[in-house]
Amino acid sequence: MKKLALFLTFTFSLFFYAQKKYVVVIHGGAGTILKKDMTPELEKAYEDKLKEALTKAYEKIKQGKSSVEAVEAAIVVMEDSPLFNAGKGAVFTSEGKNELDAAIMYGKDKSAGAVAGVTVVKNPIKAAIAVMQKSEHVMLISKGAELFAQMKGLEIVDPSYFWTKKRWDGLQKVKEKELKANQPNAFRANYPESYWVDRKFGTVGCVALDKEGNLAAGTSTGGMTNKKFGRVGDAPIIGAGTYADKNIGFSGTGWGEYYIRTTAARTVAAKYEYQNKDVKTATEEVMKEIENMGGDGGMIALDKNGNVAMTFNTAGMYRGTVNENGEIEVEIYK
Repeated sequence: MKKLALFLTFTFSLFFYAQKKYVVVIHGGAGTILKKDMTPELEKAYEDKLKEALTKAYEKIKQGKSSVEAVEAAIVVMEDSPLFNAGKGAVFTSEGKNELDAAIMYGKDKSAGAVAGVTVVKNPIKAAIAVMQKSEHVMLISKGAELFAQMKGLEIVDPSYFWTKKRWDGLQKVKEKELKANQPNAFRANYPESYWVDRKFGTVGCVALDKEGNLAAGTSTGGMTNKKFGRVGDAPIIGAGTYADKNIGFSGTGWGEYYIRTTAARTVAAKYEYQNKDVKTATEEVMKEIENMGGDGGMIALDKNGNVAMTFNTAGMYRGTVNENGEIEVEIYK
């Protein structure tokens, strides 16, 4: 009888856990994130910032605000922190600049907004939302996006605001490898073909489900260290790194070229809608396709029923959730 009671308790616990309704999921980037490389202080700093982002987003949900407002609240916290490759913590281009991208999509009506290559907008996610809500366009780039943001009253900063020593040193290390790789036979002998990639893809993202049952997804990034030629990744491209409809919301982080080529975000949504795949299965299948092509990274997804997926094929991904009861969980490593 005692064994039966224990079994029933265990079964009920599993059922209860499975039935948790999540309302916010975030990521702060995926990549070579190893515990052995992390000090206790830095680990706590990441955990605290992830919790702060989730708390801000949950407050909006609890107040009955829209999922767009919740996504904005979470991403602004991460954009304002030098810990993440977005906003204040953005990596440097080959020219020593910070070029920022962001996107937002609202599942209720599939409205969307994005900016790319901005250098003076403090919070690119706010600019993306302004494009969605206050223009007839979906994506604005560079100087045009900056002028639009200024006209809409968003905070404009000097480019030096985005300078951080950690990211600057990261650029110098990659450039040193680049110089050595130009030596005869040095490239293949000493460095893999992906030597120039920042192995920590610090893109940030959030998906939220509001009390009206509407989903929104947003992503913000500084791109890849040492990127050249005005490169733009998947984050601001609707259907690649960011997507939301009435069923599901998605935000990706990783080697953006592969997310673009697989239309990762929209493919996850299509698998959910047309093949009746759950969010975990859909994200795992798309992640596997990216991996088979040679890419890596991670992705988060949340469906209309509050089911969540946090899928990645790297050593770690900064990530977290909050459910409808306000219970917060954050994780870093695999």
